[in-house]
Amino acid sequence: MLIIYLVDKLFLVFTIMLFVRILGSWIPELQSSRFMQFISFYTDPYLGLFRRIIPPLGMFDLSPIVAFFALGILEHLIKAFLMMVLR
Repeated sequence: MLIIYLVDKLFLVFTIMLFVRILGSWIPELQSSRFMQFISFYTDPYLGLFRRIIPPLGMFDLSPIVAFFALGILEHLIKAFLMMVLR
């Protein structure tokens, strides 16, 4: 089914964007690049939801781990719903 395929690819792209955002945050020179500004624009609102709930532990920010986990659950729920509706 095309819609499930598209949803799968959208979640994949967003997951990759989150991964790039997290890795890019370790390299200060990248923060000012247009590419990272683009990535940050789309990923920071989502990551911000979890950063407000989960405070950093010292210099470790565990919120991205929870964000990845929540994204996986959301993807599964949406695809299961679509499969149920489209049958």
